[in-house]
Amino acid sequence: MSYVIAGRAIKSEYLAIGTLVSTIGLAVAMSGGSKKKDTAAHTPATQTFGGGSKEEDDFIRNFIAEADKADKAGGH
Repeated sequence: MSYVIAGRAIKSEYLAIGTLVSTIGLAVAMSGGSKKKDTAAHTPATQTFGGGSKEEDDFIRNFIAEADKADKAGGH
């Protein structure tokens, strides 16, 4: 069977192949690209966390470090 598209007869086999190729091509194109880096793991030591004092900043920094250690040890 064939379809008439823009005045030309196109076989259904070619339409099926075109649909598959365009779908796969679109999926490959959308899955590519640059990956965003995890910036939370690379927090500089000089960054303040908005705490009212140096003690609060130190507490937050230590809490994050302990949570990272627990994540690495626990495998989560």
